[in-house]
Amino acid sequence: MSGFRSLPEDGVPPPIRIFDPPTCLWHWLNAVLVIVLIISGYFIGIPLPSTSGDPSSNYLMGWIRFAHLAAGQLFALGFLFRFYWAFRGNVYSMSLFLPEVWRRSWTDGLIVQTKWMLGLVNSVPRYVGINPLSNVAMLLLFVLPSAVANLTGFAMLAEVAGHESWQYAYFGWMVSLCGNTMDLHLYHRLCMWVLLWFGVVHVYLAVREDIMSRQTVVSTILSGIRSYRR
Repeated sequence: MSGFRSLPEDGVPPPIRIFDPPTCLWHWLNAVLVIVLIISGYFIGIPLPSTSGDPSSNYLMGWIRFAHLAAGQLFALGFLFRFYWAFRGNVYSMSLFLPEVWRRSWTDGLIVQTKWMLGLVNSVPRYVGINPLSNVAMLLLFVLPSAVANLTGFAMLAEVAGHESWQYAYFGWMVSLCGNTMDLHLYHRLCMWVLLWFGVVHVYLAVREDIMSRQTVVSTILSGIRSYRR
C-alpha cells in the first residue's frame, strides 16, 4: 500500500490513523530538542559577556554547552530511531525519507499544492499521508540539514575529544571533507539557521492548512488520526 494517495471528492471520508504513537512521540520530543539546540548553539557561537566572581557560581556557559551536547546526542539518537521506524512503522512512516516521486499522482499533487500555497487555486485534494509539497520541504529542509548537523556536530566533538577518541575514529573524516575547522563550524551553524526557519514556516503552514484546507493537520500529529471536512 502506498504512503501517499488522494481521496475522492464526493462525501466526507472517515477519520484515518496516519501517525502511530512512536512517530507522534518522536515528533514532539524532537521539536523540544531542536529548540534547546538552537538556543544553546546560538549562545555557544556568540557567548554571553564574562562575569566576575568565583567560577563555581558562574558556570552558565558550561551549563549551556552541557545542554547543547546532551540535546545533540539525544537528537542524533532520535534521528536514527526515526530512520529505523521508517521500516518498522506503518505505511506512512517512510514518506519522510522517500517521497513517491515516481508516481504521476504525486507529481500532479505537488504542482497543485504549490499553486494552493501561492493562492492560484481555491482548493486542493484531501490526502492520506503527507501532502507532496510538505514531503519535499521536510526532506530538503529538515531531514538533510539534520543529518549534516549531526555529522558536523560529532566531528566538532571529535576535535575536542582528540585523535585517539572513538568520536574522531567515526567522525574525523568530516573535518577533512569540510576542509578546515572553521568551515566545519560554518556548515553546522548554517544547518541551525535552516532548521530554525523551517520550524517557523512549518508551524505557520500547519496552522494555515488546519484552518483553510479540508483536513486536520495540527490535531493529526497530536492524536495520529486525520479527520476530513467537505
